[in-house]
Amino acid sequence: QVQLVESGGGLVQAGGSLRLSCVTSGRTFSPYVMGWFRQAPGKEREFVASISWNGGGSNYADSVKGRCTISRDNAKNTVYLQMNSLRPEDTAVYYCAARSVLKSAYDYWGQGTQVTVSS
Repeated sequence: QVQLVESGGGLVQAGGSLRLSCVTSGRTFSPYVMGWFRQAPGKEREFVASISWNGGGSNYADSVKGRCTISRDNAKNTVYLQMNSLRPEDTAVYYCAARSVLKSAYDYWGQGTQVTVSS
């Protein structure tokens, strides 16, 4: 089992920045692809960003590309999401997730952290 705990959410004005963190525990962190997802009220959960097990590759949703950066520190079992130039439409609960490099579906999910962007 892998446990994930997110932090760093909060209330920020449009144009501001936040850095989300996700600390993992349990099984070894390194072999897992890590991702961030978000779910806004009344909407389905959507992909935000992902990063390969060694940090060598990353992917972003078009909606956040150029504004967000995903990174990881395997020594600290932590993945980050730096979000800049935040917009009201970024308001959502943000979830950290992990999946084995051998799988396509994410197996483990955190409880989420709320991000609210005011206009």
